[in-house]
Amino acid sequence: MNEQSEQLRFAVLIDGDNAQASLLPQILAEVSKVGLITVKRIYGDWTTTSMNSWKASLHKHAIQPIQQFRYTVGKNSTDSAMIIDAMDLLHSNNVGGFCLVASDSDYTRLATRIREAGLFVIGVGERKTPEAFTNACNQFIYCENLTGPEEIRRKAAKKEKSDVSDPLNLLLEGFNLAAKEEEWIHLAALGSVLRQLAPAFDPRTYGHQQLQSLIKKYPETFTLKRDTSRKPPVVYVALTALKSDAD
Repeated sequence: MNEQSEQLRFAVLIDGDNAQASLLPQILAEVSKVGLITVKRIYGDWTTTSMNSWKASLHKHAIQPIQQFRYTVGKNSTDSAMIIDAMDLLHSNNVGGFCLVASDSDYTRLATRIREAGLFVIGVGERKTPEAFTNACNQFIYCENLTGPEEIRRKAAKKEKSDVSDPLNLLLEGFNLAAKEEEWIHLAALGSVLRQLAPAFDPRTYGHQQLQSLIKKYPETFTLKRDTSRKPPVVYVALTALKSDAD
């Protein structure tokens, strides 16, 4: 009970009109890595056939469906209902973080407002999500990365992600910010800084499950060492050039 009470409590709010029902278990698992999910709601017009794919998951994952009729053809009123609920939850002080599942730029201001209140915001959406929304979140997870390790490696091997730019410059910028005057830094600290620089940063985007394996891709730039004297072991990273000079 004490461990649960210390966890950050999250509200998961899903725009059912532009999210994938098949990825729901993976989305909940990602949020559970960060905190305890206490609110799970999905918004949409449940009188339409487009919401049928979600119905099988509602009871299984204990998600509350919120009905929102489309009052005008061509207009999406789901985002308005979700934003109003999010603000009510924000002012209730019952949660410490939000997960907004959507690929719509309409949620940019909502994410910004939640962060202004000091709460943690996770966004989940497709790679087509506007940069304004991804950068408004503390962390943004692309739906395309919510697959198993084998699928991520397969896509990387087939170069299906050729549109993704090389992350080396971002890794160097993150290291320089995290290191300051230090030669070696915690790999976890580097990961935190990288996410501050680019909320959508994720090693899986580049075909790697973990930051450590992505760093290993650049042996001429980075050197890793593992401190097994600590439990659990801690991984450190340094610039290879600086390490060579020191030697």
